[in-house]
Amino acid sequence: MDRVFKKIPNISIIFLCIVIFLAAFLRFYQLDINPPAINWDEAALGYNAFSLGIDGRDEFGRFLPFDYLESFGDFKPPMYAYLTIIPVKIFGLNEYSTRFASAFFGTFTVLITFFLVKSLFPSRRDLAYITTAILAISPWHIMLSRAAFEANVATFFIIVGVWLFLKAVQEKPAFLLLSIMSFVASAYTFNSARIVAPLLLVCLSIGFRKKLISQKKYLFSSIVLGAILVLPIAFFLISPQASLRFKEVNIFSDIEILKLSNQEMSNSGNKMWAKVIHNRRIVYAREYTKHYFDNLNPSFLFDKGDGNPRFSTQDVGQMYKWDIPFFVVGILFLIRRKEKNWWIVPIWMAIGIIPAAFARETPHALRIEGSLPTFQIITAYGVSEFLIWIESAKGLFKKIKKPVLVLIAAVLIINSLYFLHGLFVHYPREQSAEWLYGYEESINYINSVENNYDKIYFDDFLGRPYIYMLFYKKYNPQKFRELANVTRDSFGFVHVKKIGKYNFQDALPTETISDQKVLYINEIKSIPDSARIKKIFYLKNKQPVMAAYTL
Repeated sequence: MDRVFKKIPNISIIFLCIVIFLAAFLRFYQLDINPPAINWDEAALGYNAFSLGIDGRDEFGRFLPFDYLESFGDFKPPMYAYLTIIPVKIFGLNEYSTRFASAFFGTFTVLITFFLVKSLFPSRRDLAYITTAILAISPWHIMLSRAAFEANVATFFIIVGVWLFLKAVQEKPAFLLLSIMSFVASAYTFNSARIVAPLLLVCLSIGFRKKLISQKKYLFSSIVLGAILVLPIAFFLISPQASLRFKEVNIFSDIEILKLSNQEMSNSGNKMWAKVIHNRRIVYAREYTKHYFDNLNPSFLFDKGDGNPRFSTQDVGQMYKWDIPFFVVGILFLIRRKEKNWWIVPIWMAIGIIPAAFARETPHALRIEGSLPTFQIITAYGVSEFLIWIESAKGLFKKIKKPVLVLIAAVLIINSLYFLHGLFVHYPREQSAEWLYGYEESINYINSVENNYDKIYFDDFLGRPYIYMLFYKKYNPQKFRELANVTRDSFGFVHVKKIGKYNFQDALPTETISDQKVLYINEIKSIPDSARIKKIFYLKNKQPVMAAYTL
């Protein structure tokens, strides 16, 4: 590949431009309608951006919140909402503007990866181009760039942070300040990055300690800058609120694991050795290890992908099947050759999986996105080694070189087109339920008839309907704060029960409770027999999902 770039002037620039254009197309094409609807976290980020853009306050009235967005009580990092203010101002509050930041930074992640790999392996010019091309068409990265996932933007900041760190130790020490800023930005964007970024930074600092010590002025300045930038979230990170989301999803709060520990000790007669072997800490460690390696499961990586349809089309892995041989070869040769900064790749991958292993649900493509683009770098390394071998092939192998390359290219194209066909043709129809399709149509219907009713009741069956009401009605944030009935339960989670005439509750009445005119929106299977249906709302596959009715 290097020889091709040398033979044709400007071919490298042309190739890179084509790859970036392809990356942008695959991330922006039909962004407003695929995924087919927004989930509640996307709606919350979009509405908070809308609110911040109006009066500098989040949905609940906190002025310029830099530590968190309370949202549903999951205390989201605020960076994504701030990055979405300008798109919302330009395009209005909708699916496209809410997802714009993810698609935009996802595209630039592909470009920055090119420069990162050049810094990692300066003597392997082809490796940067191959990695960039693989990431551009990666099912993993495409899926996570097409929805408002904070992890996708955090990954961009982590990659930029590593690249600038390498620039600092290889070229200009001043880049260290920018590197620290990028790492800190990732911590303001996604929770997992608050573990990945500092661990990665520590490992890089240890690996390049001699170089950093020789740059004491910039090292000291970077430490001070990092401490100042982290300060706004430092107190929040040690607060009870910061642990709410972690307590909800982590394996250490899973009572079943504790029951298993007690049962194993009981089965062993509660003997002293049994209390040591089956100690809950040992069981938790065993469970953590299992969850960690779940994220390296071949089925997850190369076959079915993440079990959550929001992160995978369900019939293509997080990587392609054609990646398998190159990924294996890449691992072997990366370790064997030990070129330049090769050690960063496996350490980065290992660190990127750490946060996800704490969660009950594994494997989890979103929580380990911070490990990208290490998977693609390793695959590219395998491709590069294969091309080197092909180019130097002799005898029989030289004769079959072209047929082999044609066959591999055909498999690559077919596998990639299969994924893209599934994503753009079948996915919106098959997975519309997973994206809570139907909320937009139901709220548009409410807009057309609400003047005919005194109250409107929305069932919570799909989850958090109030945020969809705010999002699709572009509800004035100041009015929302005045009219909303907001409660916080004992766990700290936020529930909006009422906004003016709009009511949100778990179970709707089954008979008329007043002489007022009331419209109900409920899931189709929970509609009472006495209901007079006004309109039915369907999924993309034509299955009824909810209905508007009166009693």
